[in-house]
Amino acid sequence: MRNGSCLRSGHKPWGNLGRSRAAGTRGAEPGGMARGSQEAPQSGMNWFLGTVLLLLLLPDVAAGQDSCSDLHRGDQHRECCSVALEQQSPGSSTRVLRLSQHCPELWRSQSRACACLRERWLRLLQSGRHGWLAGLKALILNVSRAVTRDVLVAFSPTEGPSRLNSTEKGKAGKIHLPREIFRSLSSQTVRVVVTVLNIQQLGIFKEVNQTAQVLDNTVVGITVGESSISGLQDPVQLTFTHTELPRGVTPQCVFWDPSRGQAGGWSGSGCVTQPGDEGTVCSCDHLTFFTLLLNPALDGSTAKAVMAVATAGCGVAVAFSIFTMAFCIFVRCRFRFEDTVRTNLGLHLNLVGSLLLLNLAFLLNSGLSGRTHPSTCGVLGGLTHYCLLCCFTWTALEGCQLYLLFVKVLGIYIHHYLAKLCLVGWGFPALVVGVAGAIGSYGEYSIQTMDQQVIAHLCWITSKHLLVHYITNCGYFGLIFLFNMAVFGVAAQKSCSLQGTGAVQGNRKPWKVALVAAGLFCLLGATWALAFLTYGISSAAVLYLFTVLNSLQGIFIFIWLVVLYYPKTKETTGSLSYIIRHDKTTTASQD
Repeated sequence: MRNGSCLRSGHKPWGNLGRSRAAGTRGAEPGGMARGSQEAPQSGMNWFLGTVLLLLLLPDVAAGQDSCSDLHRGDQHRECCSVALEQQSPGSSTRVLRLSQHCPELWRSQSRACACLRERWLRLLQSGRHGWLAGLKALILNVSRAVTRDVLVAFSPTEGPSRLNSTEKGKAGKIHLPREIFRSLSSQTVRVVVTVLNIQQLGIFKEVNQTAQVLDNTVVGITVGESSISGLQDPVQLTFTHTELPRGVTPQCVFWDPSRGQAGGWSGSGCVTQPGDEGTVCSCDHLTFFTLLLNPALDGSTAKAVMAVATAGCGVAVAFSIFTMAFCIFVRCRFRFEDTVRTNLGLHLNLVGSLLLLNLAFLLNSGLSGRTHPSTCGVLGGLTHYCLLCCFTWTALEGCQLYLLFVKVLGIYIHHYLAKLCLVGWGFPALVVGVAGAIGSYGEYSIQTMDQQVIAHLCWITSKHLLVHYITNCGYFGLIFLFNMAVFGVAAQKSCSLQGTGAVQGNRKPWKVALVAAGLFCLLGATWALAFLTYGISSAAVLYLFTVLNSLQGIFIFIWLVVLYYPKTKETTGSLSYIIRHDKTTTASQD
């Protein structure tokens, strides 16, 4: 009989041949020439028959190593597991399931032996034909093909699965199987197996280098009938109940894909995640083993890489901020501009100065945090917060200036205008930081993963005063960004209308127009808005983009100012000041 097991160590088709050969050899004992001459042809015939039978059985052995379809037992193969379990009875399914508790390499090894064992393991779970096992609870239902209602099953990590009526309500998780699943099957009655597994107790479903955490260590398996079901038009829904999720994590509905990675892994293909306050709903178009992963917004390796990129970018930004400030001072003193342009240059100079201070504060913070006295760390955290608020405030003042230039186009004279802007730009953040410091908001802030592993230390707003961060940073910048984007839209509309009427003439190259728009977009704080997108599955990529763009903001402003403000005799009519001045003249003549 052919044995298809690739793991059954007791399957040795050549063992009897070895024993026959040994028996034949023992038969040729010295007992006379006549007896020896009779045994010699016998021994030669055994050799011949043994070789032929071995060659005939080699395909059978190879087939057994390439297929797991007839696998009866997989706990004896030492290639996968170093634990000796040869004495277990071949018919014990529960002992096969318990193997993962003693065999950590089962879910890491890429060997064919482990692959066969994992396949056998999953089949036993899907069949429901297993005995009691700690960490595994199953529900078996026989559902008619003519069922008129959707099948509802409740589950919890402690109680396991149970049948649920449509009128019942509870805090447990819920599985919703649409009745279309059963109507598409050929059998009149189908077997439904729902399993709830504690993967920590069972030691299963371990993805190599997994950084996300499984919610409550719970995995739910759903099997309907004997065949695989996928491509459902009406998806199956699983509701994983939970309290408020930890800060900095993102839920994701996933299923176990045996073909993913080295030895299987979690995949979100075919599943839609709908987060909620009391639970997350997973809608999937197939049936298998599901769970809810809690993905950290920032893991250790990503944090170190982002910190390295930020440190290098800040160093470059410091150099270009100095170049930009020197260029603004040189242009403002060397060339004669009208008052509006000189005010604009003064605004840009202060904005770049605040960026320079912020980059220096960040470099000082990252270099000294974790090694300073608590009071010193509090001062350093307040300084960093002050520099950040100065950047936001000067960004808002850039938007106000743009509003006055493009909307209030008639001449408005304000005595000591730039000095008053400096009072707001540098004084208001000092007032906010003073109030925050008075209530003890600053100190050491630790960035941690979900398993409480500290990634980095910063002198910043402490975890006890996160409300200060949400109000003074997120809320304050959110209002500034909305205002500046509205002003940018008005300015873009005004510029396009002037070009459409032919009011602006001269050699205005398209790339220069695009550069002016991009520079304004940068001045108005668009790159800072990426911070609101650093939550979710793609948060790592957005973090890199946010870090790179804001670190190189000094370079962008430097290039923008050189192209826009450095006088060129043939392109003076293409400058921003010419557009504003012509807009003022046109509006005055219309009035």
